[in-house]
Order: sequence, then C-alpha cells, then structure tokens
Amino acid sequence: MNEHVFQTRQPVVVGNPRLRVPQQLTYQALQEFARTQPEEREVGIVLPVGCGKSGCITLAPFAFRSARTLVVAPGVKIASQLFADFDASRADMFYTKTSTLSSPPFPEPVEIRGTTTNRGDLDEAEVVITNIQQLQGEGNRWLSSLPSDYFDLILFDEGHHSVAATWADLKARFPAARIVNFSATPLRADGQRMAGRIVYSYPIYEAMQHGYVKWLKAIQLNPRTLRFIRHEGDQEIEVSLEEVRRLGEQDADFRRSIVTSKESLDTIVDASIRELDRMRSETGEGRLKIIASALNYLHCSDIVEAYRARGRRAEYVHSREDSAANERVFRLLDNHELDVIVQVRKLGEGFDHRYLAVAAVFSIFANLSPFVQFIGRIMRVIVQDDPAHPLNRGTVIYHAGANVASRWSDFQEYSGADQLFFDALLPVRQLDFSDPDDLRVVDGLPKTPNTVQVRGQTEVAMEEIPLIGADDTEAIQAIQTLREHGYSPEQVRRTMELQPVPTIRARVRQAARLGLDARVRNEVGRILGERHVSHEGHDLDRSRLGRTNFIVLKAAIDKQINKAVGRRKRERHEFTRDQLETIEARFRELVESAVREVFDA
Repeated sequence: MNEHVFQTRQPVVVGNPRLRVPQQLTYQALQEFARTQPEEREVGIVLPVGCGKSGCITLAPFAFRSARTLVVAPGVKIASQLFADFDASRADMFYTKTSTLSSPPFPEPVEIRGTTTNRGDLDEAEVVITNIQQLQGEGNRWLSSLPSDYFDLILFDEGHHSVAATWADLKARFPAARIVNFSATPLRADGQRMAGRIVYSYPIYEAMQHGYVKWLKAIQLNPRTLRFIRHEGDQEIEVSLEEVRRLGEQDADFRRSIVTSKESLDTIVDASIRELDRMRSETGEGRLKIIASALNYLHCSDIVEAYRARGRRAEYVHSREDSAANERVFRLLDNHELDVIVQVRKLGEGFDHRYLAVAAVFSIFANLSPFVQFIGRIMRVIVQDDPAHPLNRGTVIYHAGANVASRWSDFQEYSGADQLFFDALLPVRQLDFSDPDDLRVVDGLPKTPNTVQVRGQTEVAMEEIPLIGADDTEAIQAIQTLREHGYSPEQVRRTMELQPVPTIRARVRQAARLGLDARVRNEVGRILGERHVSHEGHDLDRSRLGRTNFIVLKAAIDKQINKAVGRRKRERHEFTRDQLETIEARFRELVESAVREVFDA
C-alpha cells in the first residue's frame, strides 16, 4: 500500500453541521496534541454516553495522519459497532453519514474475528478493529507474528480499562504507537485512573444543554423513621432519617440490608413504578422502562418478583443464565414487551436502549465509575438535539440508607467537571474503603449473611435532587405560590410522601410461585458450590437413576417444600398465598432438612 488515506485526505470536521460539538473539539485537541507533543505517547478523551465517542474514534487517525491504526474494544458488541462505522459498504457508514468524506477513497478496515481474518487482510488494511479478547493469551498468533512497528496508533474504546495487565501488555508490544484512551469516565470500577493525560473532556451539563443526553434528576427515598434489629441481639431499634443516613455511610451490613430487605426493596419498587407511570402519562410514551441494578443472582429474582406482584412485566439478565435465556429477555426488551429489566452489571458498555428512563438502584457502588456506567444506561436521548423535549428526561431512584447519595454527589461534581477535577478526584475526596467488600457490587451471594434485619419504616418522603443545581429563587417562588393558593404544609408533605403501589393478592401469589423455583435453584447451586460437589456429577444419585447431583438435591428440597404444605409432586401451581408464606417463613429449615437427607443418608 503506497498511499495511506489517513495521510492523504483531509476530512471536513471543523464547522461541519453534521458533527457534534464534542466531536469537532476532540478532533482539534488530538490534532494539536499530535502536532505539538511528539514525545508524549498516551492521552485520554472523556465524553459522556451519547456524545459521539465512536465517531471521534473514526476521525482520530486523520488527526495523527496514521499509516495503520489499531482500534481495541472491551467486548465483541462494541467492536462490531465500531467496525460498522468504518464499513464503506453500509449506507450509514460514519464518513458518508456525516459528510466528513463525501466520496472514496475511504480508509480500508478489517476486523479481527477468530480465524476469518488472516495476515494478508491486515497487511492491506489501514485500520484494524478488534476486541481485547482476540489479542490475549500466551503465544497469541497476532501479537507473536506482527512486527513491533506494525501500528503507529492504538485507540482504546472504554479506555478506563487500559490500565489492566492485558491492555498494558498490548501497549508494550507496539512501543512506537501513540495511544488514545476514550471513555465516559476516567475511573475504573476499582478506582484506578485511566492512563494518559486528559487532553479533552466534555462536561455532562453541556451535553444536556445541547440535547445530546437526557436531563437527569435523582429521587432519594427518606423514611421519617426506620426500625431494625441485629442478629446478635433481639432488641428492635428505631432510628431517625439522620441516623439512617449515618448508618448507611458507616455500616456495610446496614447498607446491604437496606437494598435486600423486603421493606426497603418494596419502597424502591413502588417509587420507581410511580415515577415511570408519571413519565408515561405526561409524555404519552408507553415504551419507557425501568432498569434496576441488583446485588446478585438471588436478588435479581427477588426484585423481579416484587415488580411482577404489582402487575409489571419484569425479567432479569445475568451471566449465570445461558445466552439463549438472556437473548430472549433482550428480544422482549427490544419489542417493548417489558416494563422492567433487572441486571447485575450485565447491561454495561455498548448496551443501548434509549427507552430506559428510570434507574432503580438496589445495589451498592464502590466509587463513581460503575455508578456512572449504570446511570449511563438511561442517558441516551429519545428525541435528538432537543434538550427541552419531555422524553429527554431520566430519573435515578435510591434509598437514603444505601449510601448512594455520595455517588450522586460525586456525579454532580463530575457532570460539570474539567480536567483538573479528573486529575484530583480521588485524592481530593480522600475516599477510604479499607474493607474491599464494603461497597463493592458482588456478582454472587454475599459471603456472610446480613447481621441487620429491617423491620419497617414510616412515612417515606421523596426528595428530588437535580443533577445540575437549580436556582434557589425558583424554589422560593414555588413555595410562595403554594401558600397563596391556600395549600398547607401538611398537604404538601402528604403529596411528597411515597404512596405504595397497590397489589392484587393473586398477582402476589403468582409472582411468589414463580420466584420460588429460582430461589430453590440458587440454594442448590450455593450448597453444591460450598461442598465442592459437581453440579453435573452423579455422586448423590444413590438410586442409580441417572440423575445429576443438582437434580437430586433440588428434588429433595422440592419434596420438603411440598411436604410442609401438604402438596404432592407437580402441584406447585396449586400453592395458595398462605402456603407460599409458610414456605417463605420455613425456607431455611426445609433446605437444611433436605441437605441432611441427601448428604447424611
């Protein structure tokens, strides 16, 4: 290849009305960096979700006048999306869609995907797109066969991952290549900062003002009082809202109990449904949906059951489910046959469903990055470039005792932050999470049971907190208007209190019955895992019926459940609500009886 398109052609960027402001400014920042800082190897670009990051990646090689660029994504889905932007055979290819290049020649792309691509394909390409997994492993066929100067530019999408060992190995393999990390947040989930000096960042508040992302607000659920007991004692403690917040900041068990206890879980469910119903009613858009973040697999099932008991169509996706089960849920979501989708960090980078409008936080976040990743799922606008449109609104809902308020406070700072804030984020706040399990989202069962049990809460008020600060004079005027119209403080207080969503007993029973099987399966998996017994083995099949260990133990638990309520096999559909409540109250006892029967026989 004698001529390189990234070197011979000049894209129309500055002043191009089809490019967004951050895309133009990113290009100019990279062009200036490439021209003036030849000795500096690695830099970062921070753009909020929905601001055209993939377009910036397609333009970046022109800024560096690259001969051959490597574009690396954290997963297959994002890699495929990026390749589509370079693919000239597509009508919506980025260069033609935005008129940055109106005619050929276009840069020659190739995607590394398994064995479908060979070295000859790479030699003819000017941009190589792949996911990091394709470049992992000892003796990787690509890394071992390519010369060290093969790429002169490496672009990392979701660049906050690039401090990880695998990504660092890739950088070292091509030491002469310049590196640009693109991300919506400069921090990884573990708090590590994205590598490289940030040469351009686009504040979220500007993205909101231009209509690139939704305007966001938070609703914090504030109980007037909350009652709980600790397992090491029987004393029931009632505390005020101020103490709820303090405990949420200092007590890991209290935080975990807030998001898992039925009382608090129901409160978050009710508030998110009320908010979704309000948004659907005001906009006339029935496709708006809730996305919920859970702690673990069992928690997913509990949350789904609570939404179903209130007549909402809810499903969950989880890495423990096979791909077919998750794909079925994604189809339901895309076909607008769901009201709620629940997940444990499953719908992250690259997931895009713009009708997600309410983010219900049932999990705990260690720091800003995973929180921003989750909130990013509701940030994509429905109506492009129209900041005032009522559909371009998103709401985050969380309980005061879950210590999510500190993440929202971080997010408020981050929303209008500049480069200095990114450089100083963690040192300035001096966050100290000495217990690694203290706030982390755990994909699995907690290692130890909660030592706090929430018994109830009173008069839950909903406090609205905008992401961008409101003018206080407006609030004062609103209060004065209410007084002039004769509204008393008590009337206003009642209006602001959360009204629970009514449930129908039949729905509660049906949701509990569906949730019971998931709970049994989860218990079976936990018990076999703790005892290091293979799910697919036949050690427990003493009757030699060809049953796996999983089936043997599940059948034993099912038998104990049926026996407890006087039902026979295959009569679960006949369980009454009272019988399901009995099973719930005795569940631990029934499981222990089944374990003794299977393992001690």
